Amino acid sequence: MIATVQGPVRDRLLTAANELFYAYGLRAVSVDRVIERAGTTKVTFYRHFRSKDELLVAYLEHRAAQERAGVDAAIEHGAGDVDVTLELMANHTGTMACEPGFRGCPFINAAAEYPDPTSPVRVVVDRHRAWWASAFERLVAPLRLADPRAVAEDLVLLRDGVMVAGYLGDPSRVGASFLRSCRAVVGAAERASA
Repeated sequence: MIATVQGPVRDRLLTAANELFYAYGLRAVSVDRVIERAGTTKVTFYRHFRSKDELLVAYLEHRAAQERAGVDAAIEHGAGDVDVTLELMANHTGTMACEPGFRGCPFINAAAEYPDPTSPVRVVVDRHRAWWASAFERLVAPLRLADPRAVAEDLVLLRDGVMVAGYLGDPSRVGASFLRSCRAVVGAAERASA
């Protein structure tokens, strides 16, 4: 019986945290506000999370898992065709940027609020950014480039830029811009490797 109750309450807390942290920022949202949105109590909150930092880490890990599943699915769907995968990623990013309430990358936002590289929040951010680099390296692996790591680093930089541009610029244009930029980076790397 306890496991049945804990799962949904934890999920409600994470859902509330996801909505509030993304919309208003990590530092601006109090634990009390998350508790209120989740419809629970402080006692129940502290049964699931020992601190706000622990909730922040869980929130970011949840967001990371969602991103990873989507990117892994795109890479799998592309089946070694880098351009097909990049097009899927660009289309998804463009669609996401046009959704109401889009505030860019939750990891970039978190890093801005938690500059200390030893904080638990930054550890999750850095781990996820490293994952992005490895995902892009897996993506370009079929091309047998001379320096796939450098290309992956360039693609991470473009991904960072598209997330910021989607929030600050014209979101209807970011998907196409991201795709053009990725194609330029990959094409230059292919020519250099030939």
